[in-house]
Amino acid sequence: MEIGIVGLPNVGKSTLFNALTKTQNAESANYPFCTIEPNKAVVPVPDARVDKLAEIVQPKRVLYSTVDFVDIAGLVKGASKGEGLGNQFLENIRQTEAILHVVRCFDNSDIVHVDGAIDPIRDIETIETELILADLQMLERKMERLKKQAKGDKTLLPVIAEGEKLLAHLEQGKLALTYAFTNPELAETLLKNPGIITAKKVIYCANVDEDGLAEENAYVKAVRDYAARHNSATVMVSAQVEQELAALEPEEQAEFLESYGINESGIEKVIRTGFDLLGLQSYFTQGKQEVRAWTIHKGWKAPKAASVIHNDFEKGFIRAEVIAYEDFITHGSEAKCREAGVLRSEGKEYEVRDGDIIHFLFNV
Repeated sequence: MEIGIVGLPNVGKSTLFNALTKTQNAESANYPFCTIEPNKAVVPVPDARVDKLAEIVQPKRVLYSTVDFVDIAGLVKGASKGEGLGNQFLENIRQTEAILHVVRCFDNSDIVHVDGAIDPIRDIETIETELILADLQMLERKMERLKKQAKGDKTLLPVIAEGEKLLAHLEQGKLALTYAFTNPELAETLLKNPGIITAKKVIYCANVDEDGLAEENAYVKAVRDYAARHNSATVMVSAQVEQELAALEPEEQAEFLESYGINESGIEKVIRTGFDLLGLQSYFTQGKQEVRAWTIHKGWKAPKAASVIHNDFEKGFIRAEVIAYEDFITHGSEAKCREAGVLRSEGKEYEVRDGDIIHFLFNV
């Protein structure tokens, strides 16, 4: 999963990025455009189930599922026309699976706002207008190519008709995410290669100060209402608190969070929300060499799930030996699960469940 972090300058994007990645490689400063290149980092997904499996199995190494976060430089009004740092950063967003839209939801006269005052809905609409304008340019070019191709291929006419409706939707200032396709089978053709940015799932990240963690302020409530109307998700995070948290040792973090009356870090909120939004889940492999979590989409069958380990696993799939996570914890080993009869042999039609512990048998 790759998530692009967007937002106006000085809303806390780079501070949050530093906290999420536990690094300081995204420069943050009190002026616009301090991030001049998209920063990328691979972040392990916190999962207590992996920790518990490792405690039992005692492997040589432990590998978690990961999320790639891309910190994209602050966009401003006119970005779709090259203002600020221009279109190069819009292209970075096209490569991601979801968008984390950081919105400033706190007052602080010491931190300048690019528009001079705090108004989270205006800020959201500024960014989304630029993304819609960029999508319009992209889709118009795609439609021109399709119309030329349609002169020799009449099967493209339904695609063009649907594309015209999507263009009209965008021209009304609406996100592609809210467009209802007349023919859903054409969605991938129109939304992929190159990707339509506003078709991506969005998590609105309401960034508050330390005092704002105790109770949602009016800014956060406005963002949550906006997200609900646009079929999107919201998380409330204090980027500054998260950065302080990231500097602590693991055993100190729980106490630190408790002092703010919360029991879940920002990274956990964002990742959990991202998994839910994109319909993702994890399965596990275990052995003395390693315990590892693998990310797949809900609904994937065993051969497809095996492909994330290696394509050969899918091509030569024979069967999957599956143990439910709870059964493994109860019995304490694969051998004991086999003895107890809770290790199952599943075929190509098996739909992998969240938390399954799987050993794939294949032949190529």
